[in-house]
Amino acid sequence: MSRYTVSAEWTGKWWVLQAEGAPGAISQVKRLSQANEIVEAIAFVTGEAEDSIEFDLRPTMPSDAASEVAAAEEARELSRHYNSVSAAKSRAAVLTLKAGGLTLEDIGTVLHVSKQRVSQLLKDASESSAA
Repeated sequence: MSRYTVSAEWTGKWWVLQAEGAPGAISQVKRLSQANEIVEAIAFVTGEAEDSIEFDLRPTMPSDAASEVAAAEEARELSRHYNSVSAAKSRAAVLTLKAGGLTLEDIGTVLHVSKQRVSQLLKDASESSAA
């Protein structure tokens, strides 16, 4: 197996794909989802079998767009982190409220979630403590 890095540059109408490490392996596609077409070009230039070629796609974009994409990815990562923290805190709150004698319905009202979500959080909490 050979692995290549493929740059993709938007020209306004096409994505121009170029494989680093395989000079002359160039292709163009309308959508990035068609980027696997570069494999044929790489195989042609290198003489390798197409099924032995893998690639990492690296779209390039103007710096203002690149900074927005990076900011969006950072926000997604923070969101994943805080969703995880929120779930852990919710499980702890459910356990504490349940131990205090509240019903599932009342716990849901306090936490602003459905009774079914409270039940799920209780199940998740018990599975976590069992592990």
